[in-house]
Amino acid sequence: MSPTPLRNDFLLDPSVTFLNHGSFGARPREVLAAQDAIRHELESSPVEFLGRRSSALLEEAMRPLAALVGADTADLAFIANATTGAAIAAASVPLGMGDEVLGSDHEYGACVMGWKRACASSGALWREFEVPLPWAGDDDFMARLESAVTPRTRVLFLSQITSPTALRFPVERAVAFARERGIATVIDGAHVPGHIPLDLEALGADFYFGNCHKWLCAPLGSAFIQVRRDLHASVQPPVASWGLVAEAEGGAAAVHDGYVGTSALSRRLRWLGTRDITPFLAVPAAIGFCARHSGPAESARCAALADAAARRIASFFGLEPATSAGQGLRMALAPLPPCDGAAVKAELFDRYRIEVPVTSFGGRSWLRLSFHAYNDAADAESLLAALGRMSF
Repeated sequence: MSPTPLRNDFLLDPSVTFLNHGSFGARPREVLAAQDAIRHELESSPVEFLGRRSSALLEEAMRPLAALVGADTADLAFIANATTGAAIAAASVPLGMGDEVLGSDHEYGACVMGWKRACASSGALWREFEVPLPWAGDDDFMARLESAVTPRTRVLFLSQITSPTALRFPVERAVAFARERGIATVIDGAHVPGHIPLDLEALGADFYFGNCHKWLCAPLGSAFIQVRRDLHASVQPPVASWGLVAEAEGGAAAVHDGYVGTSALSRRLRWLGTRDITPFLAVPAAIGFCARHSGPAESARCAALADAAARRIASFFGLEPATSAGQGLRMALAPLPPCDGAAVKAELFDRYRIEVPVTSFGGRSWLRLSFHAYNDAADAESLLAALGRMSF
């Protein structure tokens, strides 16, 4: 159990050492209270709130998020999660017979499946290039990427921070490389908002999506997608709803404007049938909380804790760390000796009350450590002590 005072601002079970913020995040009490207040307002007048006001409310909630991620609000839309963002991009980028979608072997499985489905229906091919561990650095990554591109490569799909391996890929260089060759770029930023600085305008990807419910501590079901301005009209929504009806009706569409908006992007993604929009509207509260409690100094503290813990675990087992130097992330990968990863994860939780994921990559098992503002060195010590008592 962590003695960090901020721990009391969350609903986390005090009996659990929680080192898995990266999976689903955790929400502060004040953010949940803000969402509850919005939900109460919605329920007091559902038709007015959803039918007449929701579009304007969503635009207002988007402004602080746009400022945080360095984007124009006109190019952003709220979505439920990063996996939805990958599916939208995969459905919206034109693919034909023999085209290739290229990604690394570190990409998130659910997002990869979205691309595989798009490839199966179009006759395109999903391809992966290998990025081995230990991480050899940005130059090695770019050399592997450049060698993997072929004349048939139409899309480059990469994570900015990888989910299974907690690596920070040089997506700025990758996007610039792809742009020079006319290759569309789709960047998975699931772990980025609230974690590391982000400037989407400078990055210039064709599609970028990220979760707000992870490191930004917003309610579950809150994420965003950014689409390059000239691609808005080509976006294929995951649900054909009233925004497309409004577009088809032309001048007669004003009756729908209060909830679908008036731009090409909003009409495709703002109203996907009736749904709970309170997670989106509570994002500003999460941004405010993190601005007060999880700024640059706090981020650096957590990154140092994660990196140090991962290196101590590697040293304990006599193994090579996953990276030669920290990447400034609050997540870090720690190697485990040959083991049953599922059994290790279960024992850590069932016996020692430590919540930490065990991932598999390159035929090996790894601990993926996450440190947020409510964690401190005592949490790392609890994990190290537990590992020292376990049999491998």
